[in-house]
Amino acid sequence: MTAAKLEGRVALVTGGGRGVGRAIVEALHGEGAAVVIADNGTSIDGTGADPSVTQDFARHLGARAAGFTESIASPSAAEAAVGLAVKRFGGLDIVVNGAAILRDALIFKGDARDWDAVIRTNLTAAFHMLAAATPVLREQVKANRGGAPYGWGRVVNIVSTAGLYGNYGQSAYASAKAGLVGLTRVVALDMARSQVTANAVAPFAATRVTESIKPANPAQAAYKERALTVPARAVGEFVAWLAGPEASAVTGQLFGVRGREIFLFSQPRPVARLVNPGADKLGAAILDALKPQFTALETDLEAFNGEPLI
Repeated sequence: MTAAKLEGRVALVTGGGRGVGRAIVEALHGEGAAVVIADNGTSIDGTGADPSVTQDFARHLGARAAGFTESIASPSAAEAAVGLAVKRFGGLDIVVNGAAILRDALIFKGDARDWDAVIRTNLTAAFHMLAAATPVLREQVKANRGGAPYGWGRVVNIVSTAGLYGNYGQSAYASAKAGLVGLTRVVALDMARSQVTANAVAPFAATRVTESIKPANPAQAAYKERALTVPARAVGEFVAWLAGPEASAVTGQLFGVRGREIFLFSQPRPVARLVNPGADKLGAAILDALKPQFTALETDLEAFNGEPLI
């Protein structure tokens, strides 16, 4: 019998009570990890709470699972969740930031309070969690937790193609997810000397997020129809691989998972260069040298409206 790849490791997953987060918890737990499920059971727009969602899930998984049912969008809650992992299971090796809410509105109809709530939950909470968790990860490297060399610290941030392509009415959600990509790169750099990896994963799966899509055109309608057939399990399996020993040298990368398909996304780098020829010639030079490389104004739903491989 093959040994579980994550036996003896401890994971903390925010937003782990439902959808993609739940699939990630199940995959990590299935590979032998103990898991703290941080989820207050809120609705998709971040209103209300139902702690029983997380509590029942943790009981179902058994002794290697614990629920944390406070909102993690504050420094004190993040510290408490990390403290629970260390106290209950003896350490913390894997952090997955998946908590997210949606409050969509066209930019000219947006409410500042909705913007603040989405940024706080989807981006700032991830910062709080990593600010609390990374000192623990660094200390465990120094102590060779579980044997030398340690080499187990893992950070996985769950992002979205909305943050790469944009989508109608998702100024807050897309901005938060784009910010999470930037945070991933910085954490990968900051933690490189400690051999802690940080990667971002954009999931394609049937969740409350895909159910809430309001198509703006036929291509988006086709995307929604296909997306609702894609199970979240594949995302969990990939995140469990990133958390395992084979991925110890994989860091700073941006992936996507749609069923059996795994995408590696390019990251913004210069694709063309122009030396300014002067104001009177600048317009013509831009149209000649740069315009052919302009990025099309399409949404993520239109870009990925093809048939998924399930």
